[in-house]
Amino acid sequence: MIKVGDTLPAATLMEYSEVEGEGCSIGPNPVDVAKASAGKTIAIFALPGAFTPTCSAKHAPGYVTKAAELKAAGVDEIWCVSVNDAFVMGAWARDQKATGKVRMLADGSADFSKALGLTLDLTARGMGLRSNRYSMLVKNGKVATLNVEAAGKFEVSDVDTMLAQVKK
Repeated sequence: MIKVGDTLPAATLMEYSEVEGEGCSIGPNPVDVAKASAGKTIAIFALPGAFTPTCSAKHAPGYVTKAAELKAAGVDEIWCVSVNDAFVMGAWARDQKATGKVRMLADGSADFSKALGLTLDLTARGMGLRSNRYSMLVKNGKVATLNVEAAGKFEVSDVDTMLAQVKK
């Protein structure tokens, strides 16, 4: 499992764009993790799935609501990562009113989650391999803090924990 001080693994996430601009076409666009995190402070939170109960009612809304506070404290970008396809993440971004606040990034084949060592096997529930629920503060591609939830919990990856860590 990735730990504080490690560099994020080489991976490509996908992001759905509804408007053309800044080098992005409409539709799914690749996001090279190394290039996108270089020289930036990024708050990343990951969750098992878009449109799932805790993820939709608590996890994502917290980061969307407090995006301005995180950015005022020095965070350049906020990323939400989930093992869903870019189309689902785009629809969830609209549902959560995340546009311009949180980048909803798809890890469709769980390659990023596997490389981090942060997968969750929900095959018995019909959901397959997913991302564990966690948050991390990343500075210039390196993990500065890491908060991994115990199975079925939502206690340490919330926005308030992240905000406190950013302000340290």
